[in-house]
Amino acid sequence: MANITLSVPEDLKRKMEQFPEINWSEVARQAIKERATQLAVLRDIASKSKLTEKDALELGRKINRGLAKRYRELM
Repeated sequence: MANITLSVPEDLKRKMEQFPEINWSEVARQAIKERATQLAVLRDIASKSKLTEKDALELGRKINRGLAKRYRELM
């Protein structure tokens, strides 16, 4: 198994130290595995997409405008 070194902010380290029973290496390993799996799925979906980057950006803008409008109406 390969090794990596992970740096965390001091405040996070102090929080982690409050739970010495937790195997933080395993927590990190699982989080990395989950993210890598998600990225692989996204890459697979994107490779089959016919959207151009321009199309995707425009779609994202339309979604953002729609969400902003919905939240403004709720307030």
